[in-house]
Amino acid sequence: MRVGFIGLGNVGAKLAGSLLRNGHDLWVHDLDDALIQGFVDCGAMAASSPAELMRECEAVVTCLPSPAACNAVVSAMIPEVTDGTIWMEMSTTDAEEVKRLAALVEARGGAAVECPVSGGCHRAATGNISIFAGCDRATFERVLPLLTTLGRRVLHTGPIGSASLLKVMTNYLATANLLTCCEALVTMKAAGLDLSTTYEAIKISSGTSFVHETESQMILNGCRDINFTMDLVKKDIGLFQEIAERHEVPLEISPLMISIFEDGIARFGERAQSDDIIRRLEEATGLDITAPGFPAEMIDDEPEEPGYEVVPNR
Repeated sequence: MRVGFIGLGNVGAKLAGSLLRNGHDLWVHDLDDALIQGFVDCGAMAASSPAELMRECEAVVTCLPSPAACNAVVSAMIPEVTDGTIWMEMSTTDAEEVKRLAALVEARGGAAVECPVSGGCHRAATGNISIFAGCDRATFERVLPLLTTLGRRVLHTGPIGSASLLKVMTNYLATANLLTCCEALVTMKAAGLDLSTTYEAIKISSGTSFVHETESQMILNGCRDINFTMDLVKKDIGLFQEIAERHEVPLEISPLMISIFEDGIARFGERAQSDDIIRRLEEATGLDITAPGFPAEMIDDEPEEPGYEVVPNR
């Protein structure tokens, strides 16, 4: 199958790399010509536009930073959609917007799958990331071989829109985890605890989480580089807040999280790494939340394994 990939950013490049590494006939496009050239040098084909990519490929994956970017790209591809063409949306986006764009693709005889990922850039790089897939069952079975190349655990979430809702939810939870880890580390430092010991205490306790075992290491190293920026966090938790408001759920923690990241963006810039949010507490307390022995880069130490479908218990 000829596969196109649009969006070679932090996550997209790693996902596209899994396709190329596993022998897929890959075409790529991005606004950054240098990113395209890097893939061409490794054996991919370059497309000059989203329309050309859709024209040349049987399936096209988009992995873009915002709903607006996705709308622009899909709108450019729509005239080239034909019977059997598949559009696969791997961005974190608004469920209503992805449903609208999917309807446009389907109206021209194509098929649409929303398949956002979760698990961090380091797992995207090894093909061990998790994938939520929203689409009809027949389309899911058509794209499952691609999805199990891109990721390890693949969950069919239901119709178009369901995967985006769940993905936004998981990013909300990850952000809440990040903020509580920041508060825990700063408070223990203020109380005189050794931060390496604090890290291990959280890791072996009921207080641990995926976020702690990854992002706390980046915080303690001092690099704070988790390949995810504050503007993207604000977008994702904002989308979650919109879902709650649409369904009249009176959230209390979510608005506070949004205000914290708005303050972080005002202080450090929208492209600051999300883990830099701890600097608000460092500045308020005068404490340095770093410790020796933690890595400057997250690397997935699990070997790449064939992916599989995760089936819910019902």
